Amino acid sequence: MPLVRINLSKNAPDEVARAVSDTVYEAMVNVANVPRNDKFQIISRHSSDELIYPAEGYLGITYTPAIVFIQITWNSGRTIEVKKAFYKAIADGIHAKTGVRKEDVWISLVDVAREDWSFGNGEMQYAPTA
Repeated sequence: MPLVRINLSKNAPDEVARAVSDTVYEAMVNVANVPRNDKFQIISRHSSDELIYPAEGYLGITYTPAIVFIQITWNSGRTIEVKKAFYKAIADGIHAKTGVRKEDVWISLVDVAREDWSFGNGEMQYAPTA
């Protein structure tokens, strides 16, 4: 039940946005065991002054205007190993499909409880049982 937010340059071709979307979804299904068809994504394009990153780099990684910010809100409980494999699958996949540098694939995970979702009708579909 992830919600994926993808933020990239307005100059990124449609094919890049589509490849990023598909790659994240593939990694969710194949690495993080997310159910098929659980694909909720928001893709936003930004002008160059709206994607802010340290020009001098951070943690030994330098960035370019082609940076892609990916934020995924999902249920907590995945192991460190799964998260590491997930990050790698996304960076490797985006690079292979688009040529975007792996250094420019920036990912943030937000872990939430199952009851923190409503998929419609104003209902808590995954309400805890007593």
